[in-house]
Amino acid sequence: MSQLFATCDFCDLHKEDTTGEFRVLPPVFRDFGQLKKFCGPVDTVKCFEDNTLVKAAVDAQGWIDTPQGRLGKVLVVDGGGSLRRALLGGNLGAAAARNGWAGVVIDGCVRDTAELAAQAVGIRALAAIPLPTEKRKEGQSNVPVQIQGVWVRPGDWLYADEDGMVLGSKAL
Repeated sequence: MSQLFATCDFCDLHKEDTTGEFRVLPPVFRDFGQLKKFCGPVDTVKCFEDNTLVKAAVDAQGWIDTPQGRLGKVLVVDGGGSLRRALLGGNLGAAAARNGWAGVVIDGCVRDTAELAAQAVGIRALAAIPLPTEKRKEGQSNVPVQIQGVWVRPGDWLYADEDGMVLGSKAL
């Protein structure tokens, strides 16, 4: 998909939206991946201090075929805003890039930030912490999640650039 978009332009166009079809994520996320601008349809994971399902997602195909070509998806992870454990590290960041994900947005932490910065994928998270997760095999995939008070549903479209992140219930 073409990266010719600006989240500010989307906000100008949809600033009067009261339907909930257009949403803006709060400016609390930091960039960790090589790509600062990314977009795509959303898959979701809901987990708390257990990245079993995050690993399963980034190990799987992160793109869909369209008439215009291959389109990377964006994995949105509801980590409950935890600042105690990292849900994504260097190995999983490399898997996301290798498997065609456009981006990963985590309401939680990452680790191995130097390795993440070298990966050709967009990665946003609240912070970095070196402590890994526990593996309890808990969580849910492809369910509506709430990220910093904003609802994100599988199939929504997420757009991220240097100014922030916005969501649409369909491609904008």
